[in-house]
Amino acid sequence: MTTTEMSTLPAEMVAALASAIGPMPENAQLPVPPTFESVEEERQYRKEQLAAGFRLFGRFGFSEGVAGHITVRDPERPDWFWVNPFGMSFNRIKASDLILVDHDGNVQHGNRPVNRAAFVIHAQVHQARPDALAAAHSHSLYGKAFSSLGIPLDPITQDACAFFEDQGLYTDYRGIVSDVEEGKRIGEALGPHKAVILQNHGLLTVGQSVAEAVWWFITMERSCQAQLLAMAAGTPKLIDRDVALQSRAQLGSPLAGWFQARPLWEQITLSDPDLFD
Repeated sequence: MTTTEMSTLPAEMVAALASAIGPMPENAQLPVPPTFESVEEERQYRKEQLAAGFRLFGRFGFSEGVAGHITVRDPERPDWFWVNPFGMSFNRIKASDLILVDHDGNVQHGNRPVNRAAFVIHAQVHQARPDALAAAHSHSLYGKAFSSLGIPLDPITQDACAFFEDQGLYTDYRGIVSDVEEGKRIGEALGPHKAVILQNHGLLTVGQSVAEAVWWFITMERSCQAQLLAMAAGTPKLIDRDVALQSRAQLGSPLAGWFQARPLWEQITLSDPDLFD
């Protein structure tokens, strides 16, 4: 993990974190996104982050048979991406297990097949969003349940505000995604947002890092759970629009997503050191 003193952080980074930081000691240090001296070093880091993301998905119970995938662009060939092998448990995936596929679905590295839906969805999402380094999707329980309502998340909690007016809704479910055109429609529904709710299917999130995309998925899944519970109990009270937008500005930036994932990353890399193999 890379750290740096607060005094040497870029001004925009300090501004993004200022609202969440309390009293600090002199020469306070914070983790920051790493930089790399070579493509090989960056590739290995991205693969390790991806493996850690799968372990977290496994830990949170986001697996459902062979469904679910997280992808990250290759630093040398950004039109290619790394993805999980078809049929391998999230809880077992190591950096060395990951498969590299090109935009046409051809395996460029690895000796296992890739989930057709993973290629169709993620290739089109990455094409539609050049800024998205990573994308995450699984058939998580509360995401599936909430998606069947065909509505966006409401700003009923502070955490849900990260997605306020920053989520798409795809309402044209046509069965298991195997058609490139449907992948394109999902990319269009995602639009410029950090997440899209796939009606009758589940959630999909993107980010400028694996950690960010995975964090948005985890906190969106929990926000779906919270709204379902609140709706079952009564009529949730909405947060005022201006307050929701202010909260999103504080909680919903790429840096905020990356930073909020740090505790989970520390936890999983300590408990599952074999993911680096």
